[in-house]
Amino acid sequence: MTHIFRTLNLKMSADTARKKFRGCLLGSLMGDCLGAPFEGQEISSGDKIIIQRYFDKMENPNFKSPFKKYTDDTAMMLSIVKYLLDKPDPEHEDSLRHLARLFVNSFFQEPNRGYGQNVVVVFDKLKNTKYTDIFKPAKDQFNGNGSYGNGSAMRIAPIPLLFCNDERMTNIVVRTSKITHSNALAINGALLQSAAICEAFVADSVLDRDKYIDSLLTRIKDIESSADDDKDLEDQTPFYEKMKVVRKLLNREHSNDLDDEVIYSLGNGISAYESVPTAIYCFLRALHVIPKINTKNPFRRTLQYAITLGGDTDTIACMAGAIAGAYYGEDVINKAIMKHCEKYEEVISLADQLYENYVKMA
Repeated sequence: MTHIFRTLNLKMSADTARKKFRGCLLGSLMGDCLGAPFEGQEISSGDKIIIQRYFDKMENPNFKSPFKKYTDDTAMMLSIVKYLLDKPDPEHEDSLRHLARLFVNSFFQEPNRGYGQNVVVVFDKLKNTKYTDIFKPAKDQFNGNGSYGNGSAMRIAPIPLLFCNDERMTNIVVRTSKITHSNALAINGALLQSAAICEAFVADSVLDRDKYIDSLLTRIKDIESSADDDKDLEDQTPFYEKMKVVRKLLNREHSNDLDDEVIYSLGNGISAYESVPTAIYCFLRALHVIPKINTKNPFRRTLQYAITLGGDTDTIACMAGAIAGAYYGEDVINKAIMKHCEKYEEVISLADQLYENYVKMA
């Protein structure tokens, strides 16, 4: 696959960049933690009222519960951060083997984080084969087709943060994805999510929605056109077509019927194809007021709206939160809600360490 991530001219202060690093990783954590209790549900109009109250209560600094635990989404994201901090050359085979070990060790230390059974099989094989071929267990799944789930896209946020201005981005995303997800749809979903985070990270304070979508359309078309391993797909540019649907839906006035169409047309499932474009849509829809989501805070609005779509709520909110955090930075994040999320202080610390690496690379 060719390097399609262009070098970006970053024009922002050091303070703004650090806050965006924190915002992105906190957004990923918070979407995961806050979305997890609603995972797998079909959300009714009554449920949307419950979700509104759920967020309202947590915004009160005196509200002491509930404590929200993270899932496999964050567990694997934290492994990505540690791999990037531990290994100065993330493309090297030994570095990727280190990441595979981090994934596996994290799972066996805390297996009850909600990991899917398919990735557990991959972890077992990696451990049993002593990581001799870190890509084979994932490649062998589903009769050699690999998984097309969103497990790579959900954890990818640290990579576009650190390599947003580096043409190595594509190769690093692809190779880290292949440890667990070798299907083109999963990999391209992770690349699209990375592009969405990059574009949000470098965006001006007032994001031009049309230019943002145009850039993502260009990037994903290049990605899908240059891939050699997706020639068996009936549609050669599935994510490109989905992003055109994102634009079409954003140009319509918001309504309950529109939410139903978003779920039908974009999806709210566990595949990358049915969740990454949806997460991007949630971020872009929440740039402005959404009826019946009563908050002036656009970051909260992003997470709350993602959760109201139901389905794979933790992962879609996690991905939407990462994009929103990369755009808004940490200052827009409500600290009272943040403090309900497990290990938020560790995530802030890791974001700072990742930022220091970013400065050294500049």
